[in-house]
Amino acid sequence: MSAPVLLEPSIDVGEGDSVFGSVHSWDISTGVDGPGTRFVTFLSGCPLRCLYCQNPDTWLRDNGTRTSVDDVLGEAAKYVPFIRASGGGATISGGEPLQQPLFATTLLRGFQGLGLSTALDTSGYLGRLASDELLAATDLVLLDIKAGQPETYRRLTSRDLRPTLDFATRLAKRGKRVWLRYVLVPGLTDAIEEIGAVAGFAGGLGNIERVDVLPFHTLGQSKWEALNRRFVLADTPAPTAEQVEAARDVFRAAGLTAY
Repeated sequence: MSAPVLLEPSIDVGEGDSVFGSVHSWDISTGVDGPGTRFVTFLSGCPLRCLYCQNPDTWLRDNGTRTSVDDVLGEAAKYVPFIRASGGGATISGGEPLQQPLFATTLLRGFQGLGLSTALDTSGYLGRLASDELLAATDLVLLDIKAGQPETYRRLTSRDLRPTLDFATRLAKRGKRVWLRYVLVPGLTDAIEEIGAVAGFAGGLGNIERVDVLPFHTLGQSKWEALNRRFVLADTPAPTAEQVEAARDVFRAAGLTAY
């Protein structure tokens, strides 16, 4: 059975001009959420049910805390000098940020107002909800293409691949900077034809600055267990260094820069 589509309105406008959203948490990170040190805001709610999800506790909007844009920006402002010195910025992640498009747009514009570069971390499945205004407030898109063949994508995420490809094409037409990310899972996404399908598509877009091949791991398993959910990839090994490098070579063969 497919997971329910969670597209109900998830933002509202509160007192005054404040915009509120459902926020899971925020954090400072370096190296995984865009260039430099980042202030990362994790929004609650996601329509995908990825088998390797590291944060299943962000799937439901109700698991988040109703938070205003002003509150998030006030927290981020404490770190602005430190973030700027590192060449970093602010990233909104999740969950799926595009499930709260107005909140995401307002937040991205607010980060820009603090003088921070912005990044949107998304699966692209809800790309149709990203307005031109939201994209204008986004300096970099971290786009996960989780599989290259529709049947594999559905098995992995419970959703269709096409919306992500359509969003990637739209980003290319706008000339938007994109870092593509691909999680390498032995026995699931490591087949040459699987990787090759993503590489062939991405190689023709012309706006992919880099590809990050991310080795599968089981660090999120404890969260699944805490939620009384079965982590079906518990016995899946991490890919070897040779397997990861072979996957990078497939992307490089398509003319892309892969790490």
